[in-house]
Amino acid sequence: MRFLLLATGAIVVYLQYQLWLGEDGWLALRARQAEAAEQLEIIANLREVNRDLEVEVLDLKNGTEAIEERARSELGMIREGETFYIIVD
Repeated sequence: MRFLLLATGAIVVYLQYQLWLGEDGWLALRARQAEAAEQLEIIANLREVNRDLEVEVLDLKNGTEAIEERARSELGMIREGETFYIIVD
């Protein structure tokens, strides 16, 4: 009888350890949930960036405003009759 009680106690201790501290236990579950939430936030940010890039691509394909804006900011383009000013702080 005593052996049965000790065996049952050992099994309960082992199962509790696995439940709370084991590889697939509660602490591991909480860590995975936090990691999943982090990944979902990263995915949401990347989706927003993708939407912005899609809008920019469509504007570059269909309109001239985006092309002109890029040429002005990156290449220093000015139109005929415009005066270019540089303001130094």
